[in-house]
Amino acid sequence: MSRTVKRGAQPPARRPVARRKPVRQPLIQRLLARIPVSEETVKRVATWGITGAGVVAVVAVATWIGIPGAIGAAAAEQVGRAGLRVEQIEITGLKRMDRMSVYAVALDQQSRAMPLVDLEAVRQKLLRYGWIKDAHVSRRLPDTLLVDIEEREPAAVWQDNGQLTLIDATGVLLEPVSADAIPDLPLVIGPGADRQEASYQQLLAAAPALKPRVKAATWIGNRRWDITFNSGEVLALPEDDAATALVKFAELDGARSLLGRGWLRFDMRDPAKLVARKPGASLAHSVPDDGTNPPAADAGAAGTGAAAGAAPTTGQEEG
Repeated sequence: MSRTVKRGAQPPARRPVARRKPVRQPLIQRLLARIPVSEETVKRVATWGITGAGVVAVVAVATWIGIPGAIGAAAAEQVGRAGLRVEQIEITGLKRMDRMSVYAVALDQQSRAMPLVDLEAVRQKLLRYGWIKDAHVSRRLPDTLLVDIEEREPAAVWQDNGQLTLIDATGVLLEPVSADAIPDLPLVIGPGADRQEASYQQLLAAAPALKPRVKAATWIGNRRWDITFNSGEVLALPEDDAATALVKFAELDGARSLLGRGWLRFDMRDPAKLVARKPGASLAHSVPDDGTNPPAADAGAAGTGAAAGAAPTTGQEEG
């Protein structure tokens, strides 16, 4: 007798459980989350940026199609009343120039609505000041003008008709200087000496050993220099090859210490010789190149020239 074995029924098949995919935030939200400012602030800045760009586009289109400027200006004024208006000026690069002068120029506008501020006009007004070599003016929405200044460097003091003026290396006038507050800079004297500042610096560079001993330089007859030393002597240089003559004088001074020995004036206008004069002397003596000293000058009555150590003036002889 056979047995029938009933196998248990197969359990019902399980339905696969669908896995939920992680919800990914949009790229913009992920980027905003990494910025170290509040989302509200970022949205506000973006709103101002879009608004400003829209205004610029509207004004540009209006100009292109010929809509009268008054309409564009009115639209810009509406934007200004909405918040895009100059309220702050940020200035960088100033070292010596008066800051209030820059503020005055930046705020001198027919309208302070941001779209109506003429940045190039502001820059050109700033360039009228001697101190300012260059300037960059830009907007930072919603309410700030940025002014970056490149100043000139003072290189010398120019004396003319008793007036002292600070100048740069190219002779640009920077500002007046009072006699009791002269900075430690080279002094150039006489009409046109300001325009010769660059060539004067090249002249001093030819004889660096003498440069610290130079007190002033007078531009004579609009063609040559008289150099005044701290010890009071005056050296008349020739019109041509002045640098060569100054180097020659530096060599002679190094060999026999001409400066600080009581001489009044040295004349090298003739490149072939150096002529020296002492205070009160009626004779000038040629200084030889053989290392010997010139004969003593005739000691006459005190002087026809300025005493050693006298301040430089513009009244040197021409020639």
